[in-house]
Amino acid sequence: MALHSPQLLEHFQNPRNVGKLEPPAVTIHAENPACGDSMRLGARLEGDRVAEVRYQVRGCTASIAAGSALTAWMEGKSRAELATLTPAMIEEALGELQPASKHAAILCADALKQWLVAVS
Repeated sequence: MALHSPQLLEHFQNPRNVGKLEPPAVTIHAENPACGDSMRLGARLEGDRVAEVRYQVRGCTASIAAGSALTAWMEGKSRAELATLTPAMIEEALGELQPASKHAAILCADALKQWLVAVS
């Protein structure tokens, strides 16, 4: 397997939803203490669905791409749908991750869980 899949490289080179959202969007900060990668995830709900979502990552290629895949997946989802996200779903969207990069999918799942708690 190549170091990075075509899907991962596409999200890295053309990241979706990069940036910040102002309130009333809810924004959280998640960090992976093992590798030091961090993600700021912000989203605004309209009713029960994600109307707008943005992210910023400080980290490796896989974490940047994973944040892009996460936010693309989140668009239009309800809170109940968001709660179903697993790291494996992020990995699948990125066309598989190398073992050393699996932390990127975990960071995304952790960030989304924190965001869901913040909007509860």
